[in-house]
Amino acid sequence: MTQALFDFGDKLPLEDKLPVAYPERAAWGTGPKLRAWQAEALAKYFETEPRDYMAVATPGAGKTTFALRLAKVLIDSGKINRMIVVAPTDHLKKQWADAAARVGIALDPNYKNSDGRHGSHYLGVVVTYAQVALKPAVHRAKTENARTLVIMDEVHHAGDALSWGDGIREAFEPATRRLALTGTPFRSDSAPIPFVQYVDEGDGIRRSKADYTYGYGSALADHVVRPVLFMAYSGAMRWRTAAGEEMEANLGAGFTKDVTAHAWRTALDPHGDWIPSVLQAADRRLSEVRRTVKDAGGLVIATDHEDARGYAAQLEAICGEKVTTILSDDPKASEKIDEFSASDARWMVAVRMVSEGVDVPRLCVGVYATSTSTPLFFAQAVGRFVRSRKRGEVASVFLPSVPVLMALANEMEVERDHALDREGSDADQGLDDDLLEAANKEDKASDELTRSKFEALNSQASFDRVLFDGGEFGTGAELGSDEELGFLGIPGLLDTEQVSELLRAQQSKQISNGGSKPAPVSDHRRMMDLRTKLSKNVSAWSARTGTPHAQIHTKLRNVCGGPAVPQATADQLQARIEKLQDWFVGRK
Repeated sequence: MTQALFDFGDKLPLEDKLPVAYPERAAWGTGPKLRAWQAEALAKYFETEPRDYMAVATPGAGKTTFALRLAKVLIDSGKINRMIVVAPTDHLKKQWADAAARVGIALDPNYKNSDGRHGSHYLGVVVTYAQVALKPAVHRAKTENARTLVIMDEVHHAGDALSWGDGIREAFEPATRRLALTGTPFRSDSAPIPFVQYVDEGDGIRRSKADYTYGYGSALADHVVRPVLFMAYSGAMRWRTAAGEEMEANLGAGFTKDVTAHAWRTALDPHGDWIPSVLQAADRRLSEVRRTVKDAGGLVIATDHEDARGYAAQLEAICGEKVTTILSDDPKASEKIDEFSASDARWMVAVRMVSEGVDVPRLCVGVYATSTSTPLFFAQAVGRFVRSRKRGEVASVFLPSVPVLMALANEMEVERDHALDREGSDADQGLDDDLLEAANKEDKASDELTRSKFEALNSQASFDRVLFDGGEFGTGAELGSDEELGFLGIPGLLDTEQVSELLRAQQSKQISNGGSKPAPVSDHRRMMDLRTKLSKNVSAWSARTGTPHAQIHTKLRNVCGGPAVPQATADQLQARIEKLQDWFVGRK
């Protein structure tokens, strides 16, 4: 099939923009209307119909619709007669089966390894990665006994454990077709994920290569996902160390890693003043959003069961309504999520269950009340709020004002590849993610250890700023002040330009009412600026010389001294920036 057979003009419905020469063309007319990226990704697939195909699409973009439409064409054409979907969680197994049923594909989400054969009234099954890893031979037999399409949802989970990757490879090596899907950038590790293509771009690092990519930036421009307002809150924290020493620090003020971690954990303590103050602000924001988005809901992401129960009790006192609490070991968690999704209740609190497991399109307001800070977890968490239902909906996520979260919020549109063989400076810069699977389970031993290292004494919250569309707005404000309420009162149904315009106007009003210039840049903001400047200079030098970023950072550390970028002082970062400037003008 040649490229000439593809027409993506604007005069035809999206389904009519797919290749007309494909024999089963009529199958593309069934099911929901396709978005432009879905039609384009399908057309690209059917150019060559490869055995393996990987599509990367930002959370909320519609990966399931794309995958099921592709499956429907292959089924109706007789090219496959069995289908296996591999999902990360039991809750997602049911979501896949329900979605498949809506397009006429019967899949069994309750299949167990001990069942052997699935019922003849099903075309196939939906299983989890863990389930496949336990008995790969069972799934291999099912795969090789038919013309099987295997869909691996959020395929990065195949790298969560060596046994999982080995199990996936053994089970699905005989598959007729394999479709890999993911909604977030892969983390870096040393184990390649089965059936994913890796390429070396000349720097000795093998990176995953997607066949089709649809990132957050593109989805935002197409109004497929919502823009996100990040509401950052700081404040004074006080705690007692294991040695009995009382410590005090302002949240996110650029202290050492340990001090920042303890201040952050103090803020999240349900017995302090910070978290209930932020929950009240988030509930006020939800009320504003519900003026125009009537069924808008909110989600609080908690670290553990104890915190979740505390947050739920506080929210119930704030809003006067029952709060749905989803605990990681609750056998009815899936049912509760479905019930909340179908209702118009205000709030749900979940223990880290944000990795593809909580899919509630009406979620518009979130509170990131967990100390987990890996880029992959953060992206998955924010992904719970960005699914767009109609143009103009805006998501709001409340954050502790700590540098690592501020950096992640500012980098929402940065896409990172899954890189193998990475070592040295890149890892030091925080590009490596902890295992997402572990992050989404309550690690009671770790949480108890964290609690034993210190005792939270008290905490106070203050409004810091709003991060939106690459910009920062606000100069700090007291809780309940007109300045804070001005930002919380941004309407929930606006396009991106209108949101930016209102934020700028509110910031100007805040500065004008204060009768002074904006508050001076705090130390942690200066550190962020220096890191950004250094990163841009390193990128420019890499583009000029062809030298990988990691090697440039290593050389700068050797020449200028000091630790890796996250631990470097302002003076050390400035010295590296100046050294790079010397290189650009030819000085050694």
